[in-house]
Amino acid sequence: MSKLEDKVNEILGIEKSLPTTTEKILTPPIVRTEDKSKTDIDNDYTYSRDSYYNLIEKGQEAIDGILEIAKEGQHPRAYEVAGQLITNVAQTIDKLQDLQKKLKDLKDLPKTANQTIKNALFVGSTAELQKMLKKNNENTESTDTTSKDADFSNK
Repeated sequence: MSKLEDKVNEILGIEKSLPTTTEKILTPPIVRTEDKSKTDIDNDYTYSRDSYYNLIEKGQEAIDGILEIAKEGQHPRAYEVAGQLITNVAQTIDKLQDLQKKLKDLKDLPKTANQTIKNALFVGSTAELQKMLKKNNENTESTDTTSKDADFSNK
């Protein structure tokens, strides 16, 4: 508090009030620490999550401050700014929830990936393709005839 405020409070008999929003201790910025035992996804998630929490807390402090100003001044612009701040904090909360979903999707992706090959691509000339197909057909026919011969010998 300034000297003027102290003297006015003393004259009016007002006790020293709780710290105002300007006297609050500001939280330090989030420092990115990397845990070597975790994957990049987990480290990025932790950092993003901490950053979102920090943004939400600062946004709430700003909302409290602008609402005090709006109440004192009764100016429509102050209420408009308060509404915009509330919207921005709400969007940040939504982003925090989306972060949870994205992390879940990233961790579930390897489990849900289809392991079968549906479309194979042959790289080569048509003559090479025909030779390969002919070779495969000969191999399948030779195994079919041997199994048929074996069936006839048993009868």
